[in-house]
Amino acid sequence: MAVIFVLSAQPDLSTGLGFWDLVLRKLAHACVFAALTLLWLRALGPLTDRALPAAVTISLLYAVSDEYHQTFVPGRHGSPLDVGVDAIGIGVAVLLARSGRFGWAAGGR
Repeated sequence: MAVIFVLSAQPDLSTGLGFWDLVLRKLAHACVFAALTLLWLRALGPLTDRALPAAVTISLLYAVSDEYHQTFVPGRHGSPLDVGVDAIGIGVAVLLARSGRFGWAAGGR
């Protein structure tokens, strides 16, 4: 979460790649919040009916707070679209966790 905060505090992260810059930024948003959700799931213990909603809620609230934080950074602005992209990443993390690919299928690790 600290890495996300520091990156969000940068006035300009432009790469000058035009369209690809936009695509890469949105992909980074989704990947970072998918990773954050998986880390919260890991930290909260066994994948249960309580851990999963808690990880999703924490990650989604952090996505909203991150965009709000950006409204105070010169050259940046908060975007509801970015929260939506973050939510897609969170959803991917939920699907990955439930798939059992990490050995965390419901009921244990």
